[in-house]
Amino acid sequence: MPQDIYQAIADPTRREIIDLLAHQTMPVNDVAKRFEISRPAVSKHIKILNECGLVVIQKKGRKRFCRADTRKLREIAEWANRYRKFWNEKLDALEAMLEEEEN
Repeated sequence: MPQDIYQAIADPTRREIIDLLAHQTMPVNDVAKRFEISRPAVSKHIKILNECGLVVIQKKGRKRFCRADTRKLREIAEWANRYRKFWNEKLDALEAMLEEEEN
């Protein structure tokens, strides 16, 4: 079953994995070495990120290499920006109203 992308990025370890893989392609074992959790736990996080399309895994020989797919991250950023604009407008209106009341 595909994972929910927003639940996936809610986990701080998965966000760290995305940050790490956004800058370089790495074998799963090298990713696991960067964390204080077990190799199977890191693999599970990577699997969830892969199911969401946030991480791509390519097999080369016996190693599995991971990289972040930033296209999905852009989709998330665009979604969040719609709400940022909405709240900025609401807060600007509240600020204007408060300034009027002070005068």
